[in-house]
Amino acid sequence: MSHRFYRVETRGLRSFNVTVKQTDLWISARQELKKEAFDITFDLRHQLEEYISQNSDFLTTLSPYPDDPFAPPLVKEMIRCSKLAKVGPMASVAGAIAQFVGEGLLKYSDEVIVENGGDIFIQLKRPATVSIFAGPSPLSLKLGIKLSQDLMPAGVCSSSATVGHSFSAGRADCVCVVSSSAPLSDASATALCNQIKSKSDLKRFPLLSSKIPGLIGGVAIMDDSLSVWGDIELVEL
Repeated sequence: MSHRFYRVETRGLRSFNVTVKQTDLWISARQELKKEAFDITFDLRHQLEEYISQNSDFLTTLSPYPDDPFAPPLVKEMIRCSKLAKVGPMASVAGAIAQFVGEGLLKYSDEVIVENGGDIFIQLKRPATVSIFAGPSPLSLKLGIKLSQDLMPAGVCSSSATVGHSFSAGRADCVCVVSSSAPLSDASATALCNQIKSKSDLKRFPLLSSKIPGLIGGVAIMDDSLSVWGDIELVEL
């Protein structure tokens, strides 16, 4: 991509990029916190890489991973959230890093947005609307999820069978999920996207979503059709 853009209004905030190996973050805060964000991200990557070096199946399994009381905090949260969504722990990695970086930066700025490959941790002192990118769908960037301030901090994460390089067993152009936890939203978006294989499956989206504890709401889009579930407000952009 030749340029970066936010799906969230960042008025009054400073935006900057932080990259550590494959982790490519786009961050907004009250002031530029590039060094602080780099240090937090580097430490998180180190935690994860060290754990995988000792537990190689953590990287490859598509099933929930057993609890490990000796795992670092990032890994413990990935295990917890992916278990709720009944997927492998790496399905939550982008959201987990976004949230842990965002929480670390809240020590320096009372408003923070961290976007990690389309998965967003957001803490603002005002309402926000997150636009929904759905690749080739005619609904892409035409709709947004409006978040009230009392829903924050929030994790807004998406999974797609038609955008990006991540594997999906489904065919949805986008499944976007909202919860108070970015790793839970990330894992849940993956789990739900895997199960949307035809337009008729959109009718099952509310039931499938309601089975995952902790979700606030979500949207599933395939071609020109969509399904909405939960306590969220969908707005036209």
